[in-house]
Amino acid sequence: MPNPVDVHVGARIRMRRLLLGMNQETLANALGLTFQQVQKYEGGANRVSASRLSEMARVLKVPISYFFSDLAAGESEASPEDREWREHLQRPETIEFIRLFYAIADPRVRRQFLEMTKTLALSFPEKA
Repeated sequence: MPNPVDVHVGARIRMRRLLLGMNQETLANALGLTFQQVQKYEGGANRVSASRLSEMARVLKVPISYFFSDLAAGESEASPEDREWREHLQRPETIEFIRLFYAIADPRVRRQFLEMTKTLALSFPEKA
């Protein structure tokens, strides 16, 4: 059974990689690893050593503390709603959506897109 801290760190690696639009193979090549090793790190099956985490932070352009953010709150202390939202935010399509949204250079167009998205979301009732 993976350690919850390893799972959290792996999820943060995955989230940052996806936000950068990077696939596992690209990250693996930058680190001198196989993509299967990156998969195991991201899933929490393999623990990331301090030196490897430092190298990942460099490649992913984040401080090492990034990998531990939100950890203090703890999954066990989070409400079911918080856990559900965290799961939504970690989905590949959510991360891709955010990355693409911020790729829109014009702030007015981003704002219009946001308003359109809100309108669409309100047009379709939630699942019961």
